[in-house]
Amino acid sequence: MYKHFFKIIIDFLLALMGLLFLSPLLVFIAIALAFQNKGTPFFTQTRPGKNQKAFKIIKFKTMTDEKDATGQLLPDINRITTLGKTIRKLSLDELPQLFNIIKGDMSLIGPRPLLFKYIPLFSKEQLRRHEVKPGITGWAQVNGRNSISWKRKFELDVEYVNNVSLILDVRIIYLTVIKVINKEGVNQSDLRPMQPFDGNN
Repeated sequence: MYKHFFKIIIDFLLALMGLLFLSPLLVFIAIALAFQNKGTPFFTQTRPGKNQKAFKIIKFKTMTDEKDATGQLLPDINRITTLGKTIRKLSLDELPQLFNIIKGDMSLIGPRPLLFKYIPLFSKEQLRRHEVKPGITGWAQVNGRNSISWKRKFELDVEYVNNVSLILDVRIIYLTVIKVINKEGVNQSDLRPMQPFDGNN
């Protein structure tokens, strides 16, 4: 009952209250990033949601669009701005996803939505992470976030799918607040951000 009914209602109400309460902060960040990114404070990208249904995720834009001589984007670590780094450490770049929750594409708690290019690389078991809506935070995020391997992260995602409950969601929200305050697990190291998933790591 919780997974298919109450969780949806709770997500909508909390996201709506969050947007109202955080609106001054959201506006401030958007204005600051608009100046930094020449009028583009938001980043949108197509991601797979529940049952691999495509949706547009929205985040604050924390990196520039700088490219190398061949026209390829520079590595993330070379494109992230000073302001963007601060926003990421505080996980503020995720706040616009409250709009995704209002739209019904995401949940507060669930596996993080990755890229479509990873779908063919997932095992049958790993694909089960798409049986629920993706979330702003999740069981993998409070158990290491980007400091653990992809394999372990997907194991935790499936573990969440198997055990969705109000008690678990409340626990994840509490642990998320603690992790954000302590700035834990943002990257594997300052000089080595989380590496792309290649089907093996």
